Amino acid sequence: MGNQYEQSKDELLEFLMNEYGQSITRLAFTYIKEKQLAEDIAQEAFIKCYQKLDEFRHESSYKTWIYSITVNLCKDKLRNWSFRNLIFSDFLSTRTKTTETPESRLLDFENNRIISEQIVSLPIKYREVIILYYYEEFTYNEISNLLNLKLSTIKSRLHRARLLLKRRLEGSTANGRHVQ
Repeated sequence: MGNQYEQSKDELLEFLMNEYGQSITRLAFTYIKEKQLAEDIAQEAFIKCYQKLDEFRHESSYKTWIYSITVNLCKDKLRNWSFRNLIFSDFLSTRTKTTETPESRLLDFENNRIISEQIVSLPIKYREVIILYYYEEFTYNEISNLLNLKLSTIKSRLHRARLLLKRRLEGSTANGRHVQ
């Protein structure tokens, strides 16, 4: 009987990895800003998830739970290691929209690159709410639970993050055009 339980546990982990693997790696990258380390953290998150599947109480969704594990691992890593000199690389590449012409694709790519660089350069407390709200599409309440912060704090941080981004992007240009 234990073997059947292990099999279902393995199947659940495989499902979670297929479902959330890319998102977890992208989330880790938004904190860490280093591709290989983000992939390592994502792997570590799924290992921890597997080890703690027995303790999962279904008080939240699997997605929220895995994101929470990942966020905590990233924050631990940030406390224990200096990330100030890491170089920004490809971010949110799977989020770029397709357009009609090569020229418009290039402009979209350049605009997305500038926006991505600005998001990743935000202080962590603002960066995480922007990523979780806009790119991972969590609700205010889900973000509040995920980060273990008051709902008012989430709303306030999101508002401040938007203002910071707006100010930073107003001066940015891509190919002579202002980023929209």
